[in-house]
Amino acid sequence: MTAPAVAVTGLTKRYGARTVVDDLDVEVPAGVVAGFVGPNGAGKTTTMSMLLGLVRPTAGTGTVLGASIEEPASYLHDVGALIESPAFYPSLSGAENLRVFATVGGHDPAPIAGLLGRVGLGDRGGDRYRSYSLGMKQRLGIAAALLGDPALLILDEPANGLDPQGVREMRSLVGDLASSGRTVLVSSHDLSELEQVCDWLVLIDTGRSLYQGPTRALLDGVTRGVAVLPERREDRAVLRDLLVAGGHEVVADDARLVVSVDGADVLELAASVNRAAFAAGVVLAELSPLRTTLEDRYLALVQGGVR
Repeated sequence: MTAPAVAVTGLTKRYGARTVVDDLDVEVPAGVVAGFVGPNGAGKTTTMSMLLGLVRPTAGTGTVLGASIEEPASYLHDVGALIESPAFYPSLSGAENLRVFATVGGHDPAPIAGLLGRVGLGDRGGDRYRSYSLGMKQRLGIAAALLGDPALLILDEPANGLDPQGVREMRSLVGDLASSGRTVLVSSHDLSELEQVCDWLVLIDTGRSLYQGPTRALLDGVTRGVAVLPERREDRAVLRDLLVAGGHEVVADDARLVVSVDGADVLELAASVNRAAFAAGVVLAELSPLRTTLEDRYLALVQGGVR
């Protein structure tokens, strides 16, 4: 059985009377894209910093790539990281900055040109860092993290501050980085983005673990309702009254109606709605299940509605 890339037990960090990470247990299998999920202030950056030896834990034990977190020097040569905003020399080019990082880290500089191409900076490596956009700076930070071809890549909010196009490009890049077999641990408070790229999730709130496991295990099979859209807008009130009279809980969602599942079989409920609409002479333009989102599940966990 392959050892986990990250495994910590009882990890805790206190600053005086303030507890930032509270008795956290985390296990991340090797070879996954793991999303570290939580709002700002949940303890994500502090936890990552403890894994990297940047912050000393108040309590707890654990391993990174099989080595004790009490001796980070024993594994950091095989870990790449981008924590908070990347720091580079403004007057140097992207390629020159990477050469400095390679020299300091004892890495071979030969792959730098390939790394720049991989993160989408192949034609901008010769430009000075001060001319880079925020998205380009984040990409250069990831290229620096990839020096030495690490087995574990830790990215803290890599899409933070990017525009929608930049967020989409960063999501694609993270997915590509994981395809080579390395483990990627990426934190974010943007749950919709992590839902699309991560196959493993660690959900935390106020420094405590809420869930960890496969993304699909958290989301599959959870349907919050059936969306119904009549072809004619004027039929919406008729259909709503009909469904309510049939004992269904119905709420309006823009032009659609959402019929609550409330423990019923989704297919049977959809068939029942379809029959009722047909009997009333209402043509449906849409009849589809509404799957729960990662945001829905996270909020339910925070509020104690799901365990």
